[in-house]
Amino acid sequence: MEEGAKIGREHEQQQQQHGRVNGSGRVAAVGGGSGGGGDEIEIEVAAAAGASPSRQHGGLHGDVQAPTWKRFLAHVGPGFVISIAYLDPSNLQTDLVAGSSHRYSLLWVLLFGFIFVLTVQSLAANLGIITGRHLAELCMGEYPKYVKYCLWLLAELGVIAATIPGVLGTALAYNMLLHIPFWAGVLACGACTFLILGLQGYGARKMEFTISVLMLVMATCFFMELGKVNPPAGGVIEGLFIPRPKGDYSTSDAVAMFGSLVVPHNLFLHSSLVLTRKMPYTSKGRKDASTFFLLENALALFIALLVNVAIVSISGTICANNLSFADTSTCSSLTLNSTYVLLKNILGKSSSTVYGVALLVSGQSCMVATSYAGQYIMQGFSGMRKCIIYLVAPCFTLLPSLIICSIGGTLRVHRIINIAAIVLSFVLPFALIPLIKFSSSCTNIGPYKNATSIIRIAWILSLVIIGINIYFFCTSFVAWLVHSDLPRVVNAIISSLVFPFMAAYIAALIYLAFRKVNLSDPFPTNSVSGEIEVQHIQIQEKQEDLGVHL
Repeated sequence: MEEGAKIGREHEQQQQQHGRVNGSGRVAAVGGGSGGGGDEIEIEVAAAAGASPSRQHGGLHGDVQAPTWKRFLAHVGPGFVISIAYLDPSNLQTDLVAGSSHRYSLLWVLLFGFIFVLTVQSLAANLGIITGRHLAELCMGEYPKYVKYCLWLLAELGVIAATIPGVLGTALAYNMLLHIPFWAGVLACGACTFLILGLQGYGARKMEFTISVLMLVMATCFFMELGKVNPPAGGVIEGLFIPRPKGDYSTSDAVAMFGSLVVPHNLFLHSSLVLTRKMPYTSKGRKDASTFFLLENALALFIALLVNVAIVSISGTICANNLSFADTSTCSSLTLNSTYVLLKNILGKSSSTVYGVALLVSGQSCMVATSYAGQYIMQGFSGMRKCIIYLVAPCFTLLPSLIICSIGGTLRVHRIINIAAIVLSFVLPFALIPLIKFSSSCTNIGPYKNATSIIRIAWILSLVIIGINIYFFCTSFVAWLVHSDLPRVVNAIISSLVFPFMAAYIAALIYLAFRKVNLSDPFPTNSVSGEIEVQHIQIQEKQEDLGVHL
């Protein structure tokens, strides 16, 4: 017991360095962090034994005594911003093709895909809550110089690729609704994006509210269309819960649907947005924040799932009817542009107008969310000031996308979106693997650990996605070489460039997967309460080694 008392006295001396001890044995730690202000945290400390904190008032960043529903509402927002990525024009096009070709038989892919998305996004949110830093900052501080700059480049490439479908969808919608030229629609959506991003000056909540409203408008539009089509409930439910792929290319379309759900920029964005909330740097505060963000994210993803199911059901129901030869031909190769014509022919002009509004909202909100993510990525990797980031990051993200879309035009929309999806699928592992590695490191951090089963599931599904991407790329490339009309010499040159690239790609993924992560400071360094809690956990471990229970 003398050893335990000695350790307790050491604990109290360490706490005195961060605060003041009053006569009752309480340590009042004054927060000196960026968001702490002058709030005080009173921690009950046994005078001789260094007992665990039994009373913590509000923490540095919030009032834990507020009603549960108020605390939950304070955490609402990030999940809806994240969910926009699953309602972008790329997902819209994939859902339309899946419904027109396979009716409702691929709806189960959406259900399982959103379960995986919820798992991965919860890891991203917990990473920000536990460490007090977002994924880009952790990558910048963890990896060697050339590795972290490569990760930065790939992350920016992923943001640009994710922005392109938004630009195309918005420009198409302007052309459908206002009959303005495609290039003018591209410029208009870029200008609107800059205006909406200007809301950041009024706080993150204003931005989140705007994106949430856009998401609800889009959901309303597609639910209105669903009411007109009235698909069979039995077929939809069966397709949602019973995996039965039917028709040609069902496997490739299922992979395309699943692959379009997980996007790399969302992992950076979610770990960043949770840091905009005030939360106590205490065990209970962190656990409550994790629970609230999980519930909020699940709610937003559930709405996104319903919208995706509605899109597949709409195209599946329309294309299953007896149509004219022209409409049947349209269903066989459905695109964002041809869907407008199909709805106009089948359901009337009002229905096509509603679809145009939904496409406009989808593309515009996608552009805002991806540009928003680009700001956090650039800030985390570069460390530049926010005022500079607000100007540089949107230009860095939007200008390449606007140029590519203007050159591509309306005739190449489908092809450009497919190329962007391929780029995203290959960039994804370079964000997903670091996230899981950091989350695995967090499993050793006392009461804030992620469940080991969740980490294992994330690893398994991530390896499946990576394997599918590599397999489809290799098989598609080999098939292209076999059927290519190019001279053999040209094919040989292309092969000599592509296959070494794939070898380097796989080697880079292996390096990230097996490199040991040293997350030495899991708590925010500017949090006094975090430092005290780290010390308390360390002392508890020492006492457990000595067989002393406080």
